Amino acid sequence: MWDQRYSSDHYVYGTAPNDFLKAQFEQIPAGGQVLCLAEGEGRNAVFLAEQGYKVTAIDLSEVGLNKALKLACDKGVAIITHVSDLADYSLGEAQWDGIVSISAHMPPAVRQRIHAQVAPALRPGGVMILEAYTEQQLEMQGVGGPPASQKDKFMSLETLRAELGELEEVVGVELQREMSEGELHHGPSAVVQYIGRKQ
Repeated sequence: MWDQRYSSDHYVYGTAPNDFLKAQFEQIPAGGQVLCLAEGEGRNAVFLAEQGYKVTAIDLSEVGLNKALKLACDKGVAIITHVSDLADYSLGEAQWDGIVSISAHMPPAVRQRIHAQVAPALRPGGVMILEAYTEQQLEMQGVGGPPASQKDKFMSLETLRAELGELEEVVGVELQREMSEGELHHGPSAVVQYIGRKQ
């Protein structure tokens, strides 16, 4: 599915970074190692590399990550990419200064597995930055998020607080906002935004 989605020449989610990440990236220690989960075509990873971070992008689509590498080249920066299914991926131990999850909608078992690894994988002072759609998105006019048949992939602040409870919550909010991220994320949207820091 994802290889097919990313197979066109244009960037289906655009090439600009996610608004929430753009506003909050400085929460990540400057110049640090950052892991971008389910990064697709690379817009967020490339933006972070432009800010001086050492970025690794993970996605199960080789097609998407090849476009990420091209975007990085076009912007004059370097990123590392790994083709991997998050159901099997290990985040490592005390390896990252930042972990970024933008619209990384996964089945609950996979999400819980990944989120359980976040605190051990962060270095002291490292942060998790996350934005995802909430189930309220199904009532919104905007485009984006899992289909109604996959409601269990939506996230909520309550769920994130339970799954990322080892982190100190810096930002935690559910809100509606206007999305403008290519053809597949746009219009009035319902999201959860979360930042957690490892002590």
